[in-house]
Amino acid sequence: MTKFRPCIDLHEGKVKQIIGGTLNDEGAVENFVSEKSPAWYAEKFRADGLTGGHVIQLGAGNLEAAREALAAYPGGLQLGGGVTLENAASWIEAGAAQVIVTSWLFDQEGVFLRDRLLDLSQEIGPERIIIDLSCRAVESGWKVAMNRWQTMTAMQINLETLSDLSDYCAEFLIHAADVEGKCDGVDDELVALLGQWEGCPITYAGGVRDLQDMQLIEKMSGGRLDATVGSALDLFGGSGVRYDELLEWNQRS
Repeated sequence: MTKFRPCIDLHEGKVKQIIGGTLNDEGAVENFVSEKSPAWYAEKFRADGLTGGHVIQLGAGNLEAAREALAAYPGGLQLGGGVTLENAASWIEAGAAQVIVTSWLFDQEGVFLRDRLLDLSQEIGPERIIIDLSCRAVESGWKVAMNRWQTMTAMQINLETLSDLSDYCAEFLIHAADVEGKCDGVDDELVALLGQWEGCPITYAGGVRDLQDMQLIEKMSGGRLDATVGSALDLFGGSGVRYDELLEWNQRS
């Protein structure tokens, strides 16, 4: 059964919703900038019993905000953004349930560095690792995009890739970067592909605009995918879906 997973996206130390594909060194196109603190959101998710959510640092300047969120919900949130072998254990100690890794697993040219994943798995254990395979559409399907979704790698999104990496992680997080933050609907072809995976959990993110999109994800994936909702959510200034609706969605038997 598809579940709603909460998210706290941090940019320049604030909780924001952005159009993912626009993020670069100069900034990003912003859909929403919250006046509330990261801890406020974390405490709300904790009070409402939501698990498996993630805190994502979108660029520099978010360390304090990330630690604030983790401290407010210790063991209840995953932490992504700038994670490496050198700091992964410290994020776990700061309260992260797992760490999310993407760009550090590749070199500057987008070549996958398997030894890094093996080292991280030995350091903190695969049960503490979420591999982020956020991607963009290409002619042959989808390829992983790193460095804030600006640099394409050679890694193809398919069942073989998931199988190859699944021994070293507890879960996959996959943003459809081309639709992220646009509230124009999900990448249904990507959802259908990921729904064929029968291994460890996958959380899909990107384009969810209303409860009907959650229903679509559940139908097309056979309930195998969980999903996040960002810019469309009233909690982040959106009008497509209410937070209370998603709480009720998760409580279905």
